[in-house]
This record gives sequence, structure tokens and C-alpha cells, in this order.
Amino acid sequence: MSGSIVLTEDEKREMLLDARNPARKAAFAAARRLSQEGSLDDYIDFLSENMALVPTPPPRQHMTKDYRL
Repeated sequence: MSGSIVLTEDEKREMLLDARNPARKAAFAAARRLSQEGSLDDYIDFLSENMALVPTPPPRQHMTKDYRL
């Protein structure tokens, strides 16, 4: 299991329609260009500003009591 989300047939069809729509294609291209304009400092600032939104405790299924190597 790769952990990837499995898309429904409707979601796949919607993505293909989006890809064929010239206006949506232009919007995605503009968003990609804008996201690539930032520097490493901008990226670090973004991460720092949003750290409070991400839960820090590990999920229960990843906690272990077995510390052997």
C-alpha cells in the first residue's frame, strides 16, 4: 500500500476536464509560476507562519514502547 489516495471515476473525469479547459490550464500555470518566484527565505517564512496549524504530537499508531535497534 503506497498511502496514495484512490480517486473515484468522477474525480478522474473532473481532473481530465480541468486539464482540457484552457482557462483552468492558464490559472494552474499562473499559480505554478507564482509559487516558483519565491526564495528559500520566503519558503521558510511560510513554514514558520503555518507551524501552528500542523499538529505536532505523533499519531498513536506510530508510537512505540520497543526501543531496540
